[in-house]
Parts: sequence; C-alpha cells; structure tokens
Amino acid sequence: MADPLGGAGRLPAVFMAPGTSSFTDFLSQSAPHLLPGAREGLPAPVTEVAHGTTIVAVTFPGGVIMAGDRRATQGHMIAQRDVEKVHHADDFSCVGYAGTAGVGAELIRLFQVELEHYEKIEGATLSLDAKANRLAAMVKGNLPMALQGLAVVPLFAGYDEDDGIGRIFSYDIAAAKSEERTYESIGSGSVFAKGSLKKRFRADQSQADAVRIAIEALYDAADDDSATGGPDLIRRLYPIVAVVTVDGYRRYGDDEVEPVVSAIIADRSTSAGG
Repeated sequence: MADPLGGAGRLPAVFMAPGTSSFTDFLSQSAPHLLPGAREGLPAPVTEVAHGTTIVAVTFPGGVIMAGDRRATQGHMIAQRDVEKVHHADDFSCVGYAGTAGVGAELIRLFQVELEHYEKIEGATLSLDAKANRLAAMVKGNLPMALQGLAVVPLFAGYDEDDGIGRIFSYDIAAAKSEERTYESIGSGSVFAKGSLKKRFRADQSQADAVRIAIEALYDAADDDSATGGPDLIRRLYPIVAVVTVDGYRRYGDDEVEPVVSAIIADRSTSAGG
C-alpha cells in the first residue's frame, strides 16, 4: 500500500504551518479537491439527481424554530422519504437546505466543521452574523456546480446571544445573503409555505405556536407541491423540527411532533366535514 505521507513518516508541511481559524481555508490549501465546489466541470447540466425541499423558519420572542419536510425527489419519482434536511450547526444555531441532496449534505457537514474548527483554534465562538457570512462564502464556492444543475440553497437560523433574539438568514445560489426578521421558507414549496406563514404569524406567539404554524406551513406546501412530503402517519415519518433559544439548540423528538401533526389533521378534518 502506498504511504499517504509520501514515505516521509511525518505530516505534510501544510499541517505544521501556523494555521487559520477557517477550516475551509485550510482545506483549500491541503486538499482543495475535497471542497464542494472544486469538482471538475461536467459535460452537461445535471438533472437526474435527488433534490430536497421544503424548509421553513419562524421566530418567536426569545428564539427561532426551523422545520423541514422529509421527501427527496428525482424527477417525478420519490427518491427518499426520510431525508433529514434540518441540522445542528453549533450550540446556538441550526441550518437547513433545499436543492441537490448530496451537495447539500456535504455543505452542511463542512459548515459544522468550520464552526467547530474556529472555536477550537480561537477559543471563542463566532458571532451569529459571522457564522452567516462563513456560510455565504461556502455557497459562493459552489456556484460553478450550481450553474450546471447541482444547486443547493441553505437556510440558517440561530439565537443571537448579544440581542437575545432569534434571527434567520436566507441565501440565493450566488451567495447573496439577506436577514428575515419574522419567517422564511426555501425550496419548491416555499411559495405555499410563505402564504401559510403570512396568515398565521404573530410577533408575540409562543414557542408552541411557532412550532404549530411551521408544521402547518409544511402541510400546506405538501398539499400543493409534489416535491414536498407531508406527514406520513403510516410510516411514522414527521417533519424535522428544531428550536434554538438561550438554552441552545434542541431537536424535537417524534413523540413531541406527532401530537401537533395529529391535532392539525383533526382540525382540518373537522373543518372539511363541517
């Protein structure tokens, strides 16, 4: 077997040089081919890959909720029913994605390592704005692949420890970042989800209310967008729901999400029957 260290018996020089607090910068020097946007050019735009939607985020006094459906589609087919598109970013933030599933998962993993690397090197965490900017740089790095059909768009949210509020950041494929003060949705079902959130959002809502309207928005998106999966009661597949507050990040368990889903379905069944 070939020696990965080139027979020298020691780490390459790049590992021994004074480092940067950015893991992405370090990777660009030591192994640039591993970056999401560093793939060789493709002969033609790619269409037959799995894509994931829809993600919503909703603020409430003292925090933010993020929720995502579980479906990934490939053309007109359901490629996967239990995809997880909402993830822990660090102790006080979460991130979700819509778009090419493989690239999205890769981007999220790199972002998680980026935040952890900075904290270990600097002995402190980035501000929420700085985290959002780091994510924008990663999205920009994937632009060449996005133009060939492998696009991924993240939704980032977290608790701002300085201001004591939940904040939401959205992006486009060219890494343009914007902050949303109340709610936001991305993915193919986002237009329907936003319409749902617009009707139900209240600035003084409780955390429980925010969870409910986020799940209702996904339900409404699934009703009109075939790429968005609704709650699957038979398989017990429910939306991924996460909350970030002063206490940090927490993902809701299925046993917490199920009663909310059941209540929504019961209310709508009663309305339809009446």
